[in-house]
Amino acid sequence: MRHVLFAFLIIYTFFITNVYSDAIKKSGFIDPKVKIIKSEEIEDPKNKIIIIYNHGQNSLDNKGKDCTWIGSLRNKASLVNNEVNGKSILVYNLCTNKLDGDEPSNWWGSGSIYKGKTKLDKRVEANLELVEKFVSKGVPRKQVFISGHSCGGLTTLLFLSRYPKKIGGGISYMHACFGKLSHEYKVKKVGVDKALEKFKKKKPGPYELRMRQQDEIKNNLEVPLLAFTHPKDKYEGLLSDWMDKIDLIERIVISQDFKIDGKACKKKSPSDTWNVKKGHNMDQGLCFQYYNPKIKEYISSRIK
Repeated sequence: MRHVLFAFLIIYTFFITNVYSDAIKKSGFIDPKVKIIKSEEIEDPKNKIIIIYNHGQNSLDNKGKDCTWIGSLRNKASLVNNEVNGKSILVYNLCTNKLDGDEPSNWWGSGSIYKGKTKLDKRVEANLELVEKFVSKGVPRKQVFISGHSCGGLTTLLFLSRYPKKIGGGISYMHACFGKLSHEYKVKKVGVDKALEKFKKKKPGPYELRMRQQDEIKNNLEVPLLAFTHPKDKYEGLLSDWMDKIDLIERIVISQDFKIDGKACKKKSPSDTWNVKKGHNMDQGLCFQYYNPKIKEYISSRIK
């Protein structure tokens, strides 16, 4: 029995050590090896492009435990020090997991209209504060970009709809923040309209908030934006066609399966590498770097 317990403790310790070695718990610039750089000084700011990265959320509207992970940031780090129009790219990881929406957590099962500021509203404001900080250090506004994955992707869309003149543009990856709607409401089987009708009936409050945010993006977006989606994303994968009606959004459907350009996608942490089998995580697979030239082309078009 002692041998079994000892073996269990070794395995558990190994697991915990590797999981937490992958965690990134604070904001800051990242280097190509996905390490947080202690200094926030910006040398030669006029010749820098800053991409602010917004992580996803493990809580829909309340404080979360985690910021992000090395494996999730690896592709973003692959852009660090790349040059676009003679200017060098920096990537800043913005941790906002400790922010909290004004409504209690049980609001998400309610039928009431959201009152006050959502967590995403506060994340947008945190991004604006950071943008102003970089501009005050000499970085031209047109060379600052907002980006993000999942709820961070939706944060990106909302920022661009509220503050279109504050930055150069935005890149959204797998926007979402209302749960696994595409999967839970069986969009593939019943279609978009019937799925959303069911969502509205079951959770009228969140439905109203989601539609309000979409209308804000549709009506107020003034800046070209790059958005990546995947049909097998269980969150908004099959509910993203509304983007195609907005001329300023260039939507890229990453692929129809778990390959990009014929290559299987693998995600890499400090301790392991595995195949990506979730559409929501396709932008975190190493094969997604196939789109780096497209991202740089978009940035180039915005800083001319």
